[in-house]
Amino acid sequence: MKVIVDFDQCEANGICVGIAPDIFELDDEDNLHVAAADVPEDRLADVETAVAQCPKAALRLQ
Repeated sequence: MKVIVDFDQCEANGICVGIAPDIFELDDEDNLHVAAADVPEDRLADVETAVAQCPKAALRLQ
């Protein structure tokens, strides 16, 4: 699975980073980056939580 970010919706508040810091990261300018193109199976549960907790619904799994 892959994480898709709607950058028009993303506020880079970092909730996803707090849940899965090995998958999501914020740069020095508070731009969100997805560190893993494909979500490893053992990290899927945390990424699903991060997607569900995004306050702007800017994340989805594909």
